[in-house]
Amino acid sequence: MDVITDIPSLRRRLGRERSVAFVPTMGGLHAGHLSLVRIARQQAECVVASVFVNRLQFLPGEDFDRYPRTLGEDCRLLQEQGADVVFTPDEAGIYPVRQEFMLQPPPVAEALEGRFRPGFFRGVATVVLKLFNIVQPRVAVFGKKDYQQLHLMCELVRQLNLPIEIVGGETVRAPDGLALSSRNRYLNNDERMEAARLHRTLLWIRREIEAGGCDLDTLQRRAEDELNAHGWKTDYVAICRGDTLAPAAVDDESIIILAAAWLGSTRLIDNLEASY
Repeated sequence: MDVITDIPSLRRRLGRERSVAFVPTMGGLHAGHLSLVRIARQQAECVVASVFVNRLQFLPGEDFDRYPRTLGEDCRLLQEQGADVVFTPDEAGIYPVRQEFMLQPPPVAEALEGRFRPGFFRGVATVVLKLFNIVQPRVAVFGKKDYQQLHLMCELVRQLNLPIEIVGGETVRAPDGLALSSRNRYLNNDERMEAARLHRTLLWIRREIEAGGCDLDTLQRRAEDELNAHGWKTDYVAICRGDTLAPAAVDDESIIILAAAWLGSTRLIDNLEASY
């Protein structure tokens, strides 16, 4: 496995590859990331993973400085999963000058995560487009845990006519249902036990929907009340159309239930697909 830190060296290394599958990450890798690498392994001859903590997607006061940086361990895990190349640029490599060209995502980026983290998806879309231009993959793999991000990456490729196939990887969960996340390591022991409630709450909503529950607003409100009653600070619980992320209606074939909430100083997100 080659660990490469600069763009010219990466381009020389990839110049001899016929097909590349790409897994962009911010590091702090866990089993969820590694499942995406295994998917990439099935998609192309060469698997490239990037490790870059992107300042542009962090709002003032968020956890940019304390975000897990575990490059040595990340590289070991990636090598075990069969990655061929790890791209680990520094900020000067990705942003050699002040980034004034910024990609403006569509209006759906202003809902859900975008409502509580304004500008987040602009930073994500800008760095992903830069990484796509650098790596030039045939396939890029993103996790479904960040469902809104996956949706926007599909739109980015479609609307900008990029010759890249976006593949979504299923959410990987701990035995108690908690979606794996680099930020889970912020939780103390008591919070970690409580954190599984988020998944259980989404499961309850899905059961209600699949049993014919039609009052989606009430389901959302009751779910938020359940979390808040147990010490959470809920940003949103939303029942949306799976294809557009617009608010769902009872006759929609594809539904996605999304939630984001704070447990102590840690913000957790999750989602579940459902159908009537």
